[in-house]
Amino acid sequence: AVSLPFAVGQCGNQVGCRFWDLALREHAAVNKKGIYDEALSSFFRNIDTRSGGDGPDIYKGKICSLKARALLIDMEEGVVNELLQGPLRDVFDIKQLITDVSGSGNNWAVGHKLYGCQYRENIVEKLRKTAEHCDCLQCFFIIHSMGGGTGSGLGTFVLNLLEEEFPEVYRFVTSVYPSGEDDVITSPYNSVLAMKELNEHADCVLPIENESLFDIVNKIHQMINSGKLGSTVKQNSLVTSSSGSAKTLQEKPFDAMNNVVANLLLNLTSSARFEGSLNMDLNEISMNLVPFPRLHYLVSSLTPLYTLADVNVPCRRLDQMFSDAFSRDHQLIQADPKHSLYLACALLVRGNVQVSDLRRNIERLKPSLHFVSWNQEGWKTGLCSVPPVGHSHSLLALANNTCVKPTFIELKDRFMKLYKKKAHLHHYLQVDGMEQSCFSEAICSLSDLIEEYNELDATKGGPRIDPSRLKIAV
Repeated sequence: AVSLPFAVGQCGNQVGCRFWDLALREHAAVNKKGIYDEALSSFFRNIDTRSGGDGPDIYKGKICSLKARALLIDMEEGVVNELLQGPLRDVFDIKQLITDVSGSGNNWAVGHKLYGCQYRENIVEKLRKTAEHCDCLQCFFIIHSMGGGTGSGLGTFVLNLLEEEFPEVYRFVTSVYPSGEDDVITSPYNSVLAMKELNEHADCVLPIENESLFDIVNKIHQMINSGKLGSTVKQNSLVTSSSGSAKTLQEKPFDAMNNVVANLLLNLTSSARFEGSLNMDLNEISMNLVPFPRLHYLVSSLTPLYTLADVNVPCRRLDQMFSDAFSRDHQLIQADPKHSLYLACALLVRGNVQVSDLRRNIERLKPSLHFVSWNQEGWKTGLCSVPPVGHSHSLLALANNTCVKPTFIELKDRFMKLYKKKAHLHHYLQVDGMEQSCFSEAICSLSDLIEEYNELDATKGGPRIDPSRLKIAV
């Protein structure tokens, strides 16, 4: 099974850079003999470069030249050029990159309508070529941000293309949402226009808020600086700091935040890459966690945060890790699932954890969580035996929960403040193919989504009614 990531825009490529770096470290820790194995093949091709040019793929034996299965797209060259000059330059095939020089000017219409049309054939060609090298293409990943122009506009254009070209392959989207104090004035427009596309064309969306990432990184720095937890930095763990990785350059401001997202993606894909007693395919997440096609937004939480804090701390009890996964401090979105309604929940555990540990903790946590009446047993679990580097175990919880609603309401309010005044609209409407109806349709789509969550919330706290069963005549 193979996942094919697409990094679109500045944010998407910066997160992607951290993801590939950490993925290589994770595989290096397990794969001591340098053999190209099934785990590596899920994200990397092994190419014999001696024959010149592309060279054939080598499926067995030693690693020759690893190439990431990925497409990197940005309408500004900066971040992708940095990648090509950095320590990961050999991992990316120049044929998998699509760049321009002028950027999208924080304008969804430029990314979606202008560059979408301009680069459509190029993207489709590279997509097909990359897909041809995959034995069993299971899902596409798009990593992008919602607030800018390229990530939101071209990112959602790529999402539509994937549906057209490979309708049967699942589409997972990791979307970084801007905070209320975002420095891009037009980000509410870009985000709402992108939301309509996500509603219609994604199978699963993992919304991530900049604010939550910022809070997590701050808490980690406080923990390290307080000295309470022992302040020696582990060199070999997957962390918000890039110490110990290939990157020796000075850390950039967003590296720590991007590493948190990269850790989320590593945990999400661990079952597809490594052995485990309860393997979970990515398409199973969509199948089990998305009961209604449009309600496919999943709240993610990572634990232990020490995995990210990179400090030598005594391993906390396993049960504490499960409790932490349901606390707000560990979530990548500012929401309150405990006081909202769960449609379903997945627990992806890594490390030496038994199925009995999983069951015990689910039974322990269940009474404090409100599940929708018709899905009281809505738990999906995965156990991967390989923990993150330098740690004994970790847990990623994914909740399909109505608590995402306030994020969408706030986004709608910020959009309406601009839209009522028709502020900045002309920048969008002067792009070919962009009509004012695009705005009204996008806000309708978001309002409908909020209303669907409202209807579910209205059922919360009602009596638990067991559905009537078919009576069998004896």
